[in-house]
Amino acid sequence: MAEHKHGDMDINVQTKTFNGFIKAITWCVVAIAILCLFLAVFAS
Repeated sequence: MAEHKHGDMDINVQTKTFNGFIKAITWCVVAIAILCLFLAVFAS
């Protein structure tokens, strides 16, 4: 069985995926906040 060496794995793909996920969640939260603000102002 191969020995595990801490910090030896290439995680570039996982890092890019995580950063894309965080960016998408951030944009969704901003869009929902703008939608809620729009509805609070104009939907009376």
